[in-house]
Amino acid sequence: MLRILSIPVLVVVLLSQFEGKELTAVIIFLLAALTDTLDGLLARKREQVTILGQILDPIADKLLIASAFICLVELGAVSAWMVVIILGRELAVTGFRAIASSKGIYIASSRLGKFKMISEAITICLLILGEEYLGRFNFISQIGLWVVIAIATISAAEYYIRFGPLVISKHS
Repeated sequence: MLRILSIPVLVVVLLSQFEGKELTAVIIFLLAALTDTLDGLLARKREQVTILGQILDPIADKLLIASAFICLVELGAVSAWMVVIILGRELAVTGFRAIASSKGIYIASSRLGKFKMISEAITICLLILGEEYLGRFNFISQIGLWVVIAIATISAAEYYIRFGPLVISKHS
């Protein structure tokens, strides 16, 4: 819930104009992203994994990533077409998982999917910092975008290749 509640704060900071907004936004984003890791570790350690948590966790992740990317499009830091590919993948995989779930098939996050989330978080931080903080190394954020698009595409294909035949053939 904390991740979801941090999203409006992140959006306001990103779209406002004040000295140090970039560093403030990166801190807010990183703290929100870290709640994902901490939440998962605590839930498993305390053996308190719940259905609500399993539903809210990926939704919170997607809302945080989508909000940051949409703000970065507004700020001119990212091309809209790139964000459409990244978010389109999220919607497609989420829909696929929902269909699988309706047929009694649970699809856990793959390692590649987790790596995608990490690469998205790093790239978003780099994009927020921008040329003002990264200077001549700002090109790294653009490389990060291409890496995210590649991983997003490959991980979506991985889900469909691994689970597509099972989901399609399973009758419910």
